Amino acid sequence: MSPLEQSLIAFTLAAALLTVTPGLDTALVLRTAAAEGARRAFAAALGICLGCLAWGALVAVGLGIVLQASELAYLALRWIGAAYLLYLGMRLIFARRVETGQAGPAPRANWFARGLLTNLLNPKVGAFYVSFLPQFIPDGSDVSSTILLLAVIHAALGLLWFALLIGATRPLARLLRNPAMVRGLDRATGGILICFGLKLALSRP
Repeated sequence: MSPLEQSLIAFTLAAALLTVTPGLDTALVLRTAAAEGARRAFAAALGICLGCLAWGALVAVGLGIVLQASELAYLALRWIGAAYLLYLGMRLIFARRVETGQAGPAPRANWFARGLLTNLLNPKVGAFYVSFLPQFIPDGSDVSSTILLLAVIHAALGLLWFALLIGATRPLARLLRNPAMVRGLDRATGGILICFGLKLALSRP
């Protein structure tokens, strides 16, 4: 087995553990699947995974290192990302709802864009890639192409995990779309988004 193959196996195992750890992305996909259906949940999942790929590409060309080195750029992106998360959280908590058991705050909300922006506007994803991915680049390998490959693996693992989560909500779909349940899910997810937004705003590079 080549050093690259060994690194890919090690990264896949580590990334899989990180992927199944509950967090913001999981909360977004679960809430969307429960309240708005599998199609929109998959849209959110695709946006999240594309955001990971975009950060992988940025790190591969060196922009992630620039972001990590520039305190001003990191701070600006961090505050924009925090504001966006707070905005989404407030919308979920306080938006008007119809009593039909369908989607809550925005029936035609673009969850693909929301998932994508949630990752793209979070500089910690880029900083994480800068510090985490290079550990799995064996000596002699092309750095840029290997980082892109690792980002693809991470995104694929994420998409698989989200598909499992979405599938798990299907048997409970009718129960989860009860208006009272939707309100509870929206408030819980909104609270999680606000917590992550505050954490991002108050964190240090």
